[in-house]
Amino acid sequence: MRIVLCYPAESRHLEAIAEAAPDAEIIDAGQQHIAEEILAADIFCGHAKTPVPWEDVVARGRLQWIQSSAAGMDHCLVPSVINSEILVTSASGLFADQVAEQAMALLLGLTRNMPVFYRAQQKHEFIRRPTSDLHGATVGIVGFGGNGRRIAEVLAPWKVRILATDLFPVDKPGHVETLWPAQRLYDLLAASDVVVLCTPLNEQTHGLLNAQAFAHMKPNALLINVARGPVVVEADLVNALQQGKLRGAGLDVTEVEPLADESQLWDMPNVLITPHVGAQSARRVDDSTRFFCENLRRYQRNEPLLNLVDKKLGFPIRPTHTKGVRTH
Repeated sequence: MRIVLCYPAESRHLEAIAEAAPDAEIIDAGQQHIAEEILAADIFCGHAKTPVPWEDVVARGRLQWIQSSAAGMDHCLVPSVINSEILVTSASGLFADQVAEQAMALLLGLTRNMPVFYRAQQKHEFIRRPTSDLHGATVGIVGFGGNGRRIAEVLAPWKVRILATDLFPVDKPGHVETLWPAQRLYDLLAASDVVVLCTPLNEQTHGLLNAQAFAHMKPNALLINVARGPVVVEADLVNALQQGKLRGAGLDVTEVEPLADESQLWDMPNVLITPHVGAQSARRVDDSTRFFCENLRRYQRNEPLLNLVDKKLGFPIRPTHTKGVRTH
């Protein structure tokens, strides 16, 4: 069994993987060599950020399983992989704590008008300006998987009203008032003071927040995107902000990354931008390795894998993420 890795693993991580699969050959390909090494892989773990010849990989018929080190799956779910017998598992929910922290940082920054106060600080201006309140607001969460559920848990003590939509609207927690099917998106947008995007990126969600969607939102609403950039049509977002159809936006992701220098979003006083760092963590590689090792042991015992992805949907229908896996 040949395991090819493409994430920033260190020697201790390679040792842990070798302990979980003592008979396997382990190749730490990195981004530089992944395109060639994956052609002879039985198992691939990681997230290739350089071009991978997926059609050639599938045609060779050797690769059996992809363990993504990310929750987003567009880096590997190309048509040839989707239509193959290759198993795919994701890191969905594994970094939900960090994504929730990022969402709260963006949300509180906008609520308390931090972009304006920061610019004033650079000018040494000590001037009181308006702020708004999170307490008592209605928060709509679009996409109620691992990240969406954790954000709802973090928000609950803030005495907010929480609404959510999901493709599979089941297992509503008590602190969520309503969990609607995905088709009720516009009802959620119309009712929410804050909209938090947590959806995966697929054919159904690409461009989901467009001009028509923004027209359904409250003119004083805030948008927080900790999902994927292409879920939002950037030109329509800019227009909504410029025309006062939206009070502000907190973006950890953008339609094209990195965000173009000429994008108007950079200079808007009601926009906070972070460079796709929502899942960053000092423990990320450790947690990713522990998760992979648990799935690797399950794979060798022919047991069900955690976070098995429905390849046509692009995400696990019932993510199990860290359940049963010690990540701290």
